[in-house]
Amino acid sequence: MSSDAIVRGNVDGVEVFEFGATPCTPAPELARARVAIVTTAGLRPDGVATWPDGQGFVLLDAAERNLTLAHTSPNFDRTGVAIDLNVVYPVDRLAELAARGTIGSVANRHIAFMGAQPDHTLTTLRLDSGPAAAKLLLHDGVDVVLLTPV
Repeated sequence: MSSDAIVRGNVDGVEVFEFGATPCTPAPELARARVAIVTTAGLRPDGVATWPDGQGFVLLDAAERNLTLAHTSPNFDRTGVAIDLNVVYPVDRLAELAARGTIGSVANRHIAFMGAQPDHTLTTLRLDSGPAAAKLLLHDGVDVVLLTPV
């Protein structure tokens, strides 16, 4: 049996949240848009190599490049991140796009979540930390979010 079949067998019975109707707000054209990154790479600016339990998030200053990957699983391949942080957090690529005028600007702050979550209903993320992160991005004038799921 393939590893894919094993994983699918393990998650086939997991209930997922139904979001229902999702309102859509059109973004401005990219050349005028302020763009932020939301990553699930579990990045931390404080040098701590572990993620606290729960579905919270960490704010990342756009100027900060000395970030720590907080995944604790020995099975997580860190090679790409070690070679180039932009693999999971493409803030330098966004700066290049802004310099060329492809996007309007890069947000001053970005958001990191931990992708590996034991709570499959993601209740805290849906009702607490997700809306709190969205509110911060709106406060920062962000029009478009680049999601980097890891």
